[in-house]
Amino acid sequence: MVPTEDASARKREIEEKLQQEQETLAFIRENLEKSDQLTNGMVSILSSFESRLMQLENAIIPVHKQTENLQRLQDNVDKTLSCMDHVISYYHVAKDTDRIIREGPTGRLDEYLACIAKIQKAVEYFQDNNPDSPELNTVKGRLEKGKELLEAEFRSLLTRYSKPVPPVLILDAIGGDEELEAAEDVLLEHLPQAVLHDIICIGGWLVEYGRNQDFMTVYFQIRSSQLDRSIKGLKEHLRKNSASSGALYSPAVQAKRKDTPTKKVPKRPGHDRDPRVRHGAEAPADKLAGPPGRDEALDAEMDAYIHCISAFVKLAQSEYALLCEVIPEHHQKKTFDSLIQEALDNLMLEGDNIVGAARRAILRHDYSAVLTIFPILRHLKINKGDFDATLQGTAAGTKNKLPALIASMESIGAKALEEFADSIKNDPDKEYNMPKDGTVHELTSNAILFLQQLLDFHETAGAMLASQESTSTSSSYTSDFNKRLLSTYICKVLGNLQLNLLSKSKVYEDSALGAIFLHNNYNYILKSLEKSELIQLVTVTQRRAETSYRELIEQQIHVYQRSWIKVTEHLTERNLPLFQPGAKLKDKERQVIKDKFKGFNDGLEEMCKIHKGWAVPDKEQRNFIRRAQRTVVSDAYAAFLRRCADLPFTKNPDKYHKYRPEEVEEMIDRLFDTSA
Repeated sequence: MVPTEDASARKREIEEKLQQEQETLAFIRENLEKSDQLTNGMVSILSSFESRLMQLENAIIPVHKQTENLQRLQDNVDKTLSCMDHVISYYHVAKDTDRIIREGPTGRLDEYLACIAKIQKAVEYFQDNNPDSPELNTVKGRLEKGKELLEAEFRSLLTRYSKPVPPVLILDAIGGDEELEAAEDVLLEHLPQAVLHDIICIGGWLVEYGRNQDFMTVYFQIRSSQLDRSIKGLKEHLRKNSASSGALYSPAVQAKRKDTPTKKVPKRPGHDRDPRVRHGAEAPADKLAGPPGRDEALDAEMDAYIHCISAFVKLAQSEYALLCEVIPEHHQKKTFDSLIQEALDNLMLEGDNIVGAARRAILRHDYSAVLTIFPILRHLKINKGDFDATLQGTAAGTKNKLPALIASMESIGAKALEEFADSIKNDPDKEYNMPKDGTVHELTSNAILFLQQLLDFHETAGAMLASQESTSTSSSYTSDFNKRLLSTYICKVLGNLQLNLLSKSKVYEDSALGAIFLHNNYNYILKSLEKSELIQLVTVTQRRAETSYRELIEQQIHVYQRSWIKVTEHLTERNLPLFQPGAKLKDKERQVIKDKFKGFNDGLEEMCKIHKGWAVPDKEQRNFIRRAQRTVVSDAYAAFLRRCADLPFTKNPDKYHKYRPEEVEEMIDRLFDTSA
């Protein structure tokens, strides 16, 4: 029974599931039918919508095309109207810009250039589109007028604001000389910044649109004049300060600077001399010394020229920097060359005048004037590098002006040195020109002073002599070579001087005075060499120079001392009678002793009287000669007195025994003393 019940239950269960599945299937079929209906409805709607869209498109496209055409026509009309306005504006340019052009660019350069730009565009338009129209001539005329006014404004601005640089500012800029520390950079502002901006703008427009170079000519003419005036103003400033205060600088500059570009102003022979040197000698007109008062003025002139050389370099560099902002690059060097010509030519002319004055001085045998060339030449050679750098790119004629001046100065300087040496050798032995007291001859003092002044410029003088050496190449012009040349020259001058002095000493009738004369001169030369650096230069080629002069001095002292033999020879034992105690002297023997006393007394008095008026300026040498002579004479006299002390040669011994040995020494101590 049990299995039958299970099968029935299973069957019922299956039937129930089958019924459920059938119900589900019926539900799905019903939904599919509804979906088909909806789909058919959607398709119908979409088909209707598509049909309507096609109808709409067919209606809209023609309207769109018509709208595009209308818009294009509108744009064309607008463009045409704009072009018409633009074209019409060209016909009004002349009228619109008339007032501004007539009034000129002063004070409103930007607005003026904008008007010029409008006129330029109008000219271009008429040239391209209507070259025969009268308007073209009108705007062309207006453009030319505007260009002329711009050129006039360019000239006016340059003329109005270009001022000479104040001398004090120039002195600040050039600083001290090469031996001093570099001065602080000083900005030389030639034009106010606003004015410079306008000048640059006008120059730029004239270069781009003006198509002429007239403004460059205007520029260099105006700036050239100011450069020259600046240098002349400096020179005048230095002259006034030198004349009024003896100083070459204004107070503002003196605070910064401690010396002039020529560190040592050369003294002139014949000035600042020991009066003892000149004692008894009159200065001839054709010797080294110049007329009184000339030196200070000449020194001031030379210092002013040296300052002007430095000022030219500094100002020219400043001018070139300014020029580069205004002038187109490919015209800068040429314009600069023209700009500096006037000032450079004036400087070179002044240098030529200095050379000419030196040449005339040589003809007058006034060699001291030639010394003024040395500081100038040294300054020119030191600054030649800056000169060459400043003039780089200029014409060859411009760059060669300074080397030509340097060569001219070296030539005339070397000629002066050689002629000076010859003048020392050939100075005539004029009796009236010889010092009566045997002191240092003027020729000696002048020669030594001249040589001492060469020390300040020993490198320049050495190079000057080297430049005339035809057997040497420029590569040989080393410092040592130049030094040896200068040493040789100084030794030549000293040798000529020694020969001349020896000749002059023979003018004296008294050989003792000639010896004193040579002694004083040789001693003066030696002392002068030792006090300065001359001795160092001399010993470069003459190592025994100092020893030689000492030997010459000693030799002349011996010559002088021999002149006393005519006094001391009376004190010798020659002809002196042999004395026997208690024996009576014969008349002849007594007379011999009397004659010896009288000869000594008269000779001593005469020698002291004459030699007292002679001069030995060197105190040490004077005392040495006195001391040596005092010892010789007093010792001989004392010995003579001892021998004759007991000789009864006279009843009046005081008549012959006039001086005690101490008194003889005192008389000799008064030799070479005019005040005694």
